[in-house]
Amino acid sequence: MLIGDSGTGKSHLLIGIGTAIAETGLSVRYTTTSARVNELAEADANRRLSSVIARYSKIDLLCLDEFGYLNLGRKGAKLLFQIFTEREERKATAVATNSPFTEWDKTFGDARLCAAIADRITFRCTLIQTGTDSYRYQTTQESLFPTAD
Repeated sequence: MLIGDSGTGKSHLLIGIGTAIAETGLSVRYTTTSARVNELAEADANRRLSSVIARYSKIDLLCLDEFGYLNLGRKGAKLLFQIFTEREERKATAVATNSPFTEWDKTFGDARLCAAIADRITFRCTLIQTGTDSYRYQTTQESLFPTAD
């Protein structure tokens, strides 16, 4: 799990981790959390949810970026919970978020469901805090106001 403010390298690290794992021959899927929830909702509406969940249960590393950015609503959170439950203790999941755990209940719309998702994500988890200093902001500032050497 990668936690930090915007621009601190979470997505970059997530992609790097996924690339390194893929280079070993394992299967990796990188996606945003909202895109995954949208896919699950469409599959549910088309009565294909079981097959989509089964497909995600086989991927060796699932990388979910922008976790907690958008309100998923109760239904979206329940759909995502099914993915975590199916993968639990069988396959690896990497998550990047800029939201502290204390704000996740807003994303998931249900405190109990939020606790269950957090429990599954953090079980045997390595937590990496990427900080608060935005690389993009710093680069913009340096290009606008170069330092004299």
